[in-house]
Amino acid sequence: MGSRTIRVTVRGAFADLSAEQRAALLVDAAAHDVAFAAFTAEGSLTYDIAARPFFTFRFAGTVDDERDIPAVAARAEAAAVRWLTSHGYAYKNLTAQAVDMSQTPLGKRGRREAAR
Repeated sequence: MGSRTIRVTVRGAFADLSAEQRAALLVDAAAHDVAFAAFTAEGSLTYDIAARPFFTFRFAGTVDDERDIPAVAARAEAAAVRWLTSHGYAYKNLTAQAVDMSQTPLGKRGRREAAR
């Protein structure tokens, strides 16, 4: 079997934001809007700090064996933690969820493309 694409979603909440941190997040909010969400190797951060303190990182990775999926999820979670701590943001309730895209059922368009 070839390599599998894994999508990892890391969710959490900003904790104990100072007024300056909140202002900085608000300034950058347009660049982190859900409209720009994508699963990338580097990770994509989205949040709407004006509405709620939650954030989501989206990561993409590949594995050759499904036994390696937990390691991809752990690397994604560690990358999110590195970003948060390097920017001085405290966080809470961090979770990571991995999805093996080879196990995801095809929608109508995907079935049509696969039949060609």
